[in-house]
Amino acid sequence: MNQGYTRTAIFLHWLMAFGLIGAFGLGVYVEGLPFSPSKLKLISWHKWAGMTLLGLVVVRLLWRFTHRAPELPGQMTPMARMAAHAGHWLLYVLMVAIPLTGWLASSAQGISVVWLGVWQLPDLIGKNPDLGTRLQDAHMVLNYLLLATVVGHVLAAVHHHFIKKDTVLARMLPFLGR
Repeated sequence: MNQGYTRTAIFLHWLMAFGLIGAFGLGVYVEGLPFSPSKLKLISWHKWAGMTLLGLVVVRLLWRFTHRAPELPGQMTPMARMAAHAGHWLLYVLMVAIPLTGWLASSAQGISVVWLGVWQLPDLIGKNPDLGTRLQDAHMVLNYLLLATVVGHVLAAVHHHFIKKDTVLARMLPFLGR
């Protein structure tokens, strides 16, 4: 039985986690700023982060599909197992949907995404400001859904570590020991 995640899976997990925290925090911060050149620069950075995270989640999914995840603890109930699997897949869906809705919103608003200020990404749809506003709203709602899902994910891991006293958290934090 597979007891732990690979080093690559652990690295990708934490790289995505910190990247998502940074991109989310930057997005929330920028939202409250008055229109200025600084705000436009930070929006560009937010878009760069989003496109980078989209690429990373593709790598992460490819890794996940080619490397079996460790088995869940045997004492977990069928309902708990189903919730764990559903939660993980919801995280993946959101990590793809969020940058795509942001990219779609930019395209619909007629503002191209220029990754790292160098590569202009193609617009995914034609200019449609009304649709752009709805997509931007969807982008925001999906981000808060991701936040809620991540909080649930973290609480479940902490519950396993401190209440169930199993190895679920240690599989992603190997220094905790198994």
